[in-house]
Amino acid sequence: MTIHFRKCTLENSRQLQKLSYETFNETFKHQNSPENMNAYLERAFNLKQLEKELSNNSSQFFFVYLNSEVAGYLKVNTDDAQSEDMGDESLEIERIYIKNKFQKHGLGKSLLNKATEIAMECNKKKIWLGVWENNDHAIAFYKKMGFVQTGAHAFYMGDEEQIDFIMVKTL
Repeated sequence: MTIHFRKCTLENSRQLQKLSYETFNETFKHQNSPENMNAYLERAFNLKQLEKELSNNSSQFFFVYLNSEVAGYLKVNTDDAQSEDMGDESLEIERIYIKNKFQKHGLGKSLLNKATEIAMECNKKKIWLGVWENNDHAIAFYKKMGFVQTGAHAFYMGDEEQIDFIMVKTL
């Protein structure tokens, strides 16, 4: 089993879009209305939006591969690209998604390690993320990986306000 990463570029925008739709649907479709899912997917993962994010020097995307197949991706933000003002010493993990069929292969841990590596290269002192309060599996995983809840913020799934826990890990 070989795990490796490849940085996403503008040329990968359609592949990233397809993977984003697939993984987000797999993760949240059964817990949200079709209308709210579609509204969120169209807002967050339309090509114009993804190209804007891929062009931002303070954001980075990485595909993770298991053997030779794309299994998921990671998006990290620094500086003004962070979705909350967490300061110059922080790196945000905005998205970490793995296709269902590739879960339980250590890819989540590999993606977190990749984010930590990037944070350390950028001389960041902490990494943080927002995780939906109802995503018990992910919350347990992040706690196991050393993250602690420090707050919460609103997240909109279509027109429905949901709560994301803010979790932080000091490096």
